[in-house]
Amino acid sequence: MGLSRRLITAATALATALAATLLVLLGATHARAATTTLCSEQTATVGGGTYIVQNNEYDSSASECVTTDGNADFTVANSSIANATDGSPGAYPSIYQGCHWGSCSSGGLTSTPIEVSKLTSGAVTTSWSTTQPGGSSAYDVAYDIWFNKTPTTTGQPNCTELMVWLNHNGSVQPFGSQVASGVSVGGHTYNIWEGAQSSWNTISYSMTSGTTSVSNLDVGTLAQDAVSRGYLSSSCYLIDVEAGFELWQGGAGLATNSFSVSLGGSASSPSPTPSPTPSLTPSPSPSPTSSGAASCSAAYSVVNSWPGGFQGQVTITNNSTSPLNGWTAGFTFPGDQKISSLWNGTFTQSGETVSISNEPYDASIAPKGTVTVGFTGTYSGSDPSPTSVACG
Repeated sequence: MGLSRRLITAATALATALAATLLVLLGATHARAATTTLCSEQTATVGGGTYIVQNNEYDSSASECVTTDGNADFTVANSSIANATDGSPGAYPSIYQGCHWGSCSSGGLTSTPIEVSKLTSGAVTTSWSTTQPGGSSAYDVAYDIWFNKTPTTTGQPNCTELMVWLNHNGSVQPFGSQVASGVSVGGHTYNIWEGAQSSWNTISYSMTSGTTSVSNLDVGTLAQDAVSRGYLSSSCYLIDVEAGFELWQGGAGLATNSFSVSLGGSASSPSPTPSPTPSLTPSPSPSPTSSGAASCSAAYSVVNSWPGGFQGQVTITNNSTSPLNGWTAGFTFPGDQKISSLWNGTFTQSGETVSISNEPYDASIAPKGTVTVGFTGTYSGSDPSPTSVACG
């Protein structure tokens, strides 16, 4: 009986161990099945349908894939992308809420596209946490926020693409040209870039100090700043908030640890112009209005030219250690140039003499920061540049 009992006990123990091992194996198999790998332009619904992860490899045929566990996260599992850093990125693996070229998540911006005129402070906020391995890879860590002229579209949005660069690695930069620097919007400081695409404009807010995460980034505050600069129409609609990594070279190990978009409704007292100093005179005089302790300099350059026409710019730099609150710039054309249109400022021209004043939204220039005023003009004969530019 004793031997039999020991045999039964041993058999029971063996069965229990085998069952436990089987459960572990089944559990491991289940865990592996819960991880989804996405390559090429594959997508997966995550976060209970609220978000969509997309690999979005659109300008490269190199091997590149991401994985996601079904939550609002993903990791770049591998990437052999090797595009030139002065050209287009090869992929934008990302997560989004809203509609991307007609592929829509559930709820949120999908069911409630928001007109820009109603996109007040606090109406839409987003949080994002990332892991950034650095190394020899070339990439950016950026939001891609899309606006369309109508509440929905099945193709390319046709209003404005607003990007927010949290950080970048390698010699990459936003699309277009830099139009302002050291601009404070919603508690962050940005350099601003802008450029015209085939059927829409791209405006990029690039953080001057890189970060791995943001909490409650206010989309409305950024949108209204873009409106005030003339790069976004208040009649367009916010249809999509994406967050991901534009990959030029490599990028394996980049990860979105968490992502969220919240629709919070209108703020009680929205401000259409998120300038940090809205109390300045809204119609600045051509005379200098900078504070007595501040000093500035200005530089003229030609961006482009063609027979009988040109595009120029004046960059105003705050050389002091205090904010420059209100500025003017002035110069005299050596030839018969006439300014046709000007942005990021107001101007008057009398003969060859030009005076430029700030707009309310770019009146304040941070210490060592800059603002760039762009313009187009006409001429006959030749197009010599002014010999000097005054700043006050």
